[in-house]
Amino acid sequence: MKIEKVTVIGAGLMGSGIAAQVANAGLPVTMLDIVPDGAEDRNVISKSAISKMLKPVKLGSPSQLMHPDNADLITTGNLEDNLDLISDSDLIIEVVLEKLEIKHNVFRIIEKFRKKTSIVTSNTSTIPRNQLIEGMSSSFRQDFFITHFFNPPRYLRLLELVASEEVDNEKLETIIEFCDVKLGKEVVICNDTPGFIGNRIGMFWSLTAMVEAFKADLTVEEADAIMGRPIGAPKTGVFALGDVVGLDLIPHVTESLSRNLPDNDKYNLGVEEQSKLGIDLLLKEMVESGYTGRKGKGGFYRINSNNGNKVKESRNLKTGEYYTSTKSSLESIGVAKKGLRALVEFDDKGGRYAWKVLSKTLSYAASLVPEITENIVNIDNAMKNGFLWKKGPFQMIDDLGPSWFVSRLIEEDIEVPDLLTKVGDKNFYDDNDDVSLYFNIDGSYSKINNLEGHLSVKDIKRGQKPIFGNSSASLWNMGDEILLAEFHSKMNAIDPLIMEVLSEASSFCENGDFKGLVIGNDGSNFSAGANLGLSSFVANVGAWNEAEKFVFDGQITFMMLKHGNFPVVGASSGLAIGGGCEVLLACDSIQAHSESYIGLVEVGVGLVPAWGGCKEMITRWNNDPNQPKGPMASIVKIFQNIGTAKVATSAQEAQSLKFLNSNDGITMNRSRLLHDAKQKCLDLIKDYKAPLPNDHSLPGPSGKATLDLAVKDLEKAGHATPHDVTVTDYLAYILTGGDTDPTETVSDDKILEMEKEGIIALMKTEKTMDRIESMLTTGKPLRN
Repeated sequence: MKIEKVTVIGAGLMGSGIAAQVANAGLPVTMLDIVPDGAEDRNVISKSAISKMLKPVKLGSPSQLMHPDNADLITTGNLEDNLDLISDSDLIIEVVLEKLEIKHNVFRIIEKFRKKTSIVTSNTSTIPRNQLIEGMSSSFRQDFFITHFFNPPRYLRLLELVASEEVDNEKLETIIEFCDVKLGKEVVICNDTPGFIGNRIGMFWSLTAMVEAFKADLTVEEADAIMGRPIGAPKTGVFALGDVVGLDLIPHVTESLSRNLPDNDKYNLGVEEQSKLGIDLLLKEMVESGYTGRKGKGGFYRINSNNGNKVKESRNLKTGEYYTSTKSSLESIGVAKKGLRALVEFDDKGGRYAWKVLSKTLSYAASLVPEITENIVNIDNAMKNGFLWKKGPFQMIDDLGPSWFVSRLIEEDIEVPDLLTKVGDKNFYDDNDDVSLYFNIDGSYSKINNLEGHLSVKDIKRGQKPIFGNSSASLWNMGDEILLAEFHSKMNAIDPLIMEVLSEASSFCENGDFKGLVIGNDGSNFSAGANLGLSSFVANVGAWNEAEKFVFDGQITFMMLKHGNFPVVGASSGLAIGGGCEVLLACDSIQAHSESYIGLVEVGVGLVPAWGGCKEMITRWNNDPNQPKGPMASIVKIFQNIGTAKVATSAQEAQSLKFLNSNDGITMNRSRLLHDAKQKCLDLIKDYKAPLPNDHSLPGPSGKATLDLAVKDLEKAGHATPHDVTVTDYLAYILTGGDTDPTETVSDDKILEMEKEGIIALMKTEKTMDRIESMLTTGKPLRN
């Protein structure tokens, strides 16, 4: 069975997000919702959802669609006039209110109109499957699953799947493969229990964190500062997370989970304590006053205008008054850099708070195996992919030391779960050179097995030593005569050591030791570009020969990749900007994770691309048969994209901007990226021929004059700064071919020479150095 068409019932935030992700996967999807009373347009709810998807989003805000064109794959309708649209769907996903009666009504409609071979799922976050299927036919039960997505569905990778012994095994395999490969989800199999894994543990953690913050008389800044990065959670911590989720939703989710759990469950004991402290009343008062979080007037934090300036304010948990937010100065925050154990042992209110929350949360998680899932790996994967924790509960216990953790629990008269007693002096994970093992509930260890097609650098490294490497990059044998170049500098920023490794990789492949090269890593980012700290140092000491050598060596290295007698595939994920983008442009092909953010951003720090970025963009745009002909048509587009430091917000947008070619691949699941990149490299080996250098027809001085005029107009309108004019002057010179004539051609080598001259000249300007320093110290571009 294959899923080729999907229907989503419910066009709210989650329903529209799921529909958008299906469309992002390139599949047609129907989105249905109710007909509001008195509505002139009976499809107004689903149509409004698409309108919201297509609205321009603020910088840093998530968009549901990876490309606006994906909206064309979504058909809108309603649950009265368009039920026939369900009949040809292979998968029907219910995403309506968390009320059993409403869900049962929807299921009866689905059963009436669906085809017999279809799969039906619910996106419930707390209601067990056995309650959802109550009163439904046996055929419906066999085809019914829970697929719990996390919000926003595009960005959070966890999908909790609940099945049962009565479901059709072929359909179980189909839904797992679809969610994994097509939707890019890390599928975790859960037992049919309230809240499943993520919400059961995550909501207990957030409830406990709020309760203990109140008891310790912490400010919201102090609590969030500890419950964020020091414990390996996102910087939102717990109170800011509530603002993001929506304070109006918390009571509903709390009530739903609480109602389905036994009274003596530790979660319900926490709910009782929350009520005694008045936290539930506080939330009620805040919501009634419009303080629902970021979507309302604010929440535990708000932005207030003071004399025209926006000021971040925090809510006093005792009085309800707001005050100007201040950064927490707890000493334990810095101590946490030494590890989790150092944090919870540190004797200040931050360290004591961390222990109070983690002792309860981690022991609670340990008590839930095998109730909520069969093994600890599922729990750790759920918390890492659903709540974005760097490590799961059992990995955190290993960091603390299980025997130490148990001893302290006993010392403080906290109940010790059986699983913690069984592990004794051992760890929950045993990760050695040959295999990675996890601890079972029976006391044995089992091998962690990847799904077919999942591959990481960690997997590749197992049992081998690097073929070549240094502190910034390493070369590994991927098997099948494919070499892997892994960057592992900070932010995978490019420095001379990375150039050295890439040069060695070229030599290994040219010598016949390997037949192809993949460039990729397990990090959050492919590469954040050139090492600006190094560039700043070189410029400050006036080591211009070293600066020229760094630029020239990069050009030579990337030309070796581009024109060597072996295929090179770049496996991008996260940021691939500046020099990181130029690495990709030097590859024969790119296999990009869907969440690849690619762009040439050098102008933001007062520089121009100098490792072939201009050269490659000219080639890509001029080789596109769909582009208008003429010497300026493509140059204007390239100038706009590089001159505004445009970064693609997805791999699909990167194709529109020509950072990716039409024959480059997109992988939806990050865990499959290296496998897909290796397969692409193996495919390219067959009949591989190295590309020849290009000669380009460029407009010359007349074209530059046109671009200069456009920049001057922007400067007059206040949209370009004086140094923007200086930087784009060099950029325009390079892109238009310098002093060439339209009747002549400009070689790749000539463009590279102009790139090198331009970047060195700009590095010698004070304003460029100010931009670089600003980026290094504040992380923000300076407009000077």
